[in-house]
Amino acid sequence: MKSPKLRLFSGMKPTGRIHIGNYFGALKQFVDLQDTHDTFIFIANLHALTTLPTKDQLLEDTNNLILDYLGAGLDPEKVTLFKQSDVPAHASMTWVFNNLVTVPYLMRAHAYKDAEAKGKELNAGTFDYPVLMASDILLYDTDVVPVGKDQKQHVEYARDIAEKFNHQYGEQFKLPKELILEDTGIIPGTDGQKMSKSYGNTIPLFATDEEITKAVMSIVTDSRERNEVKNPDELVLYQIHKYFNDSVELRNWYAEGLGYGDAKKQLIKDIITFVTPMRERREHFANNPKLVQDILIQGAYKANDIAMKKVFDVYEAVGLTS
Repeated sequence: MKSPKLRLFSGMKPTGRIHIGNYFGALKQFVDLQDTHDTFIFIANLHALTTLPTKDQLLEDTNNLILDYLGAGLDPEKVTLFKQSDVPAHASMTWVFNNLVTVPYLMRAHAYKDAEAKGKELNAGTFDYPVLMASDILLYDTDVVPVGKDQKQHVEYARDIAEKFNHQYGEQFKLPKELILEDTGIIPGTDGQKMSKSYGNTIPLFATDEEITKAVMSIVTDSRERNEVKNPDELVLYQIHKYFNDSVELRNWYAEGLGYGDAKKQLIKDIITFVTPMRERREHFANNPKLVQDILIQGAYKANDIAMKKVFDVYEAVGLTS
């Protein structure tokens, strides 16, 4: 008899166009794991409110993200896809958890400490972000959460909150584990820093050929003469290129002194070849909005069924129902 699949839970915020760093850092893992796990992927639109987007912008970004999910290869026959806002239990559970955690505890969060160090003023939603994320994870009896090494703290917060609740009110929550894929590194942006929308150094995943060309041509190159650089991994250009072409031939080509201009032309070609099938899938779903709506409705039904049962159990445990 086969063992049941481990339940995997994750998602992304709808905050503008996703880029190749988002894909290789997270979305590709969702796609790769959908065959081996009971996979729940959500659109974290409640989390997106912390940036105070306009109504039209949030709606557009949310719609684009579900199309990006589907275009990248998430299969609604294998994955439960839903919008966070379609499951009220996320907000309800967060209020219960808020009364278990302390302000000093939340002040340990990386996002809070980074903002404090930069002298930024945070809204309460940003400060409480880790608690809502814990609700996201714990509502579904999640076994594993795929995260980057720098996001491990999110899962640690969820485990801490689950343990505290279980100790206070009795066993209700499974303790999730982080799933860190060691071969997923930090994808550099066109300026050599970590690829990030906030840095304006991205290559959008579903960009046009013209946008890809413009972005690649703007990638920083080493100030040394090309034939002086013998280790391809020293080059930002190769650090990006290897995600699209990891062949020994390409690496040797770089090691032998491939010129920056020729390398960029080859990278443009390799990116376009890589993303074309995903573009076509995305366009199919974009041209069938009723199909996309049905996928989200079905996902919300399944997610609500699981999440509301957990909320009822928690309400009973804490004394909110008789």
